Amino acid sequence: MLDTHCHIDLYKNPKVILDICENKGITVFSMTNLPSHFEMGLPFFQSKKYVRMALGMHPLYATLHKNEFSKFESYLSKTSYIGEIGLDFSKEGIETKDIQLASFNRILKLVSDKKKILSLHSRKAEKEVFELLIHYKIQNAIFHWYSGGLNLIKNISDEGYYFSINPAMIKSISGQKIISKIPKENVLTETDGPFINKGNEPLLPGEVEEVFEYLSKIWDIPIYEVQKIINMNFRRLISNLK
Repeated sequence: MLDTHCHIDLYKNPKVILDICENKGITVFSMTNLPSHFEMGLPFFQSKKYVRMALGMHPLYATLHKNEFSKFESYLSKTSYIGEIGLDFSKEGIETKDIQLASFNRILKLVSDKKKILSLHSRKAEKEVFELLIHYKIQNAIFHWYSGGLNLIKNISDEGYYFSINPAMIKSISGQKIISKIPKENVLTETDGPFINKGNEPLLPGEVEEVFEYLSKIWDIPIYEVQKIINMNFRRLISNLK
């Protein structure tokens, strides 16, 4: 199982969840929302084989960014994974638009000459995120839980960027329309746990079986072929870190 975007540190029992992922051999990119959160998690994550912790600066935490950048710079060499970062121009985030843009530009400038994989938040700001990735010549990026316009999907895909699909996306009409436009070679899987529930409990990292089943149906191929395609996509992505 492959989970390119979840938040292990935000589960009620993160150490238990981390050990489960490691014992089951689930490949996970675990996001953080601020560099200080990355700092707290580092002792628990740094010896793991399958789980990688990403260094994040979440756009909805924009008012805290100024005091976090020194930590971001000091920990940048400790991981190949950057996230959750990006922009949020929804009602929830629009008030801090200028701070977000300053932070995102600063982050992209810092990573532009380094081999990193970025997991991106882009709610109501998909075009702006995409244009900034191009501007800074970012090579490896994943649009997490994309909810933007259908027309932009081709441009994002043509640049070689990926989309990570979670079980919530396959259950909404808008999500289904988006998934139908993403080329097979640009698809990855995620849970965004613990923010998506399965029944009354949050999805655990790697619980993406529903996504495999849905893709199998719309692509009209067996589930093992879906898994093979997504595994190939993932290997292509991480090969860029070498």
